[in-house]
Amino acid sequence: MSRGDKSKYTGKQKRKAAKIEKGYRRRGVSEDEAERRAWATVNKIDKGGKKPGGSGRGKAVDKSPARTGGRKGGRAKAAERKGRKTKR
Repeated sequence: MSRGDKSKYTGKQKRKAAKIEKGYRRRGVSEDEAERRAWATVNKIDKGGKKPGGSGRGKAVDKSPARTGGRKGGRAKAAERKGRKTKR
C-alpha cells in the first residue's frame, strides 16, 4: 500500500473527508490543501483507516477536531439567551 492510498478507509470516512474538504474550499483554501487538511482531520478523528488489515479497529473516536472553537456553555449561554452580559 503506497502513501496516499485510501483503500483502508470506509465509505463513511470517505464521505466525511469530502464534506470537510468542501467546507475548506468554501473558505477559500486551495484544492490540494483542502484535501490534505480534510484527510488529516479524518485521521485525527478516527485514528486512520477502519477496514480490516489496517490500523484503527476497535479504537475510540476523538470528536474534538470536528468541534468549532469558542463554544459557550452554562451561564454565558443562558445569559446570552436573555440578552445579558456576563463577567469574564
